[in-house]
Amino acid sequence: MASWQAHIAVWVVKWRVKRKLRTARDLQESRKILRPEPYRTLDGVHISEAQIGGVPGEWVEVSENPSGTLLYLHGGGYFTCSAKTHRAITASFARQGFRVYAPNYRLAPENPFPAAVDDAVAVYRELLDAGHAPQQIVVSGESAGGGLTLSLLLTLRAKGIPLPAAIALFSPLTDLAATGESIVKNSDRCAMFDGAMIAPTGKLYLGNADPHDPIASPLYADLRGLPPLLIHVGADEVLLDDSTRLAERAKAAGVPVELKIWPVVPHAWQLAPDKIPEARASLRESADFLRSHLAKDVVTAPTLASGA
Repeated sequence: MASWQAHIAVWVVKWRVKRKLRTARDLQESRKILRPEPYRTLDGVHISEAQIGGVPGEWVEVSENPSGTLLYLHGGGYFTCSAKTHRAITASFARQGFRVYAPNYRLAPENPFPAAVDDAVAVYRELLDAGHAPQQIVVSGESAGGGLTLSLLLTLRAKGIPLPAAIALFSPLTDLAATGESIVKNSDRCAMFDGAMIAPTGKLYLGNADPHDPIASPLYADLRGLPPLLIHVGADEVLLDDSTRLAERAKAAGVPVELKIWPVVPHAWQLAPDKIPEARASLRESADFLRSHLAKDVVTAPTLASGA
C-alpha cells in the first residue's frame, strides 16, 4: 500500500509541474518548471567541485572508506537540471557509503545527441585511468539519466572498455520514439507528464538522429553482456513501458534484472527522500543492490576530493 505522502506528492506534482508544463511558453520556462527545488544538504555530506574527463561536476561523499564509486547521471529530459539539482539522490547514496561523482554533461538542444553520451564516456574512462577499478564502479540515473546510463554501457561495450559492476535505473527514458502503451494509457494518471510530450521532447535531444538509434534509445539495443540491472518505476507513469519492456529484453539477453513497480508514486520520486517514504526505500534498496555486486577485494581510489 502506498503511503499518504506519496498520494500528496502526486497531487503536488500535478499542480506544480504537469499543469505548468502544458502551458509553458518556451524551453527556458520548461527548464525552470522541471528543475527540482533546492535541497538542503545533510550534515556530514562533503561536496566538492571537480572536472573529470573534461566534464565539470561534483563529488558527493561522506565516508573516508567508501564501499565503491558511484557515477550518477541526472535526469531532466536531456535539456535541464544538473548535479546540483539532484543532490537529494547523490547525498543519499553518499550517506550509504558510496563516493558519488555527478557530472554536468552537456545539455540539448544546444548540444544534441550524442554529446551527453560522449561526456559520460569521457568521465567513466578517466575514472578508470585514475585507478578506479571497474569492479568497484557502479552507475545510476533517473529518467533521461537512466537512458544515458544504458547508452554509456552500450558505448563502453562497443569500445571494449570494461563495464561497471552493476547499474540502478529509476524510471529510465529508454524509448525516444515513445511507442509504449503506457504513453497513452497512463497519460492522465501520470503525475508529471502528458504522454504526448515525450516524443517532441526527445527531438530536442535527438536533433537529426533516428529515435530508434539504439544508443539514443537503448530499448532497441542488443543488451547482451550488460552487468546486473535494477529498475524501479511507478505504476502510473507514462514511462512505465520504457522500464517493463527494457526488463523483458534484458532478461531475454541473459542480463540479471530486478524490476520493481511502485504504486502511486510520481515520476522521479527518489528526489524527495525527506518527504516520501517510498523515496527513502527505493534509494536504500538500490544502494543495497549496487553494493552487493561490488568486488570485495579491490583497493579503492583516493577519497574526499583528494583526487579523481
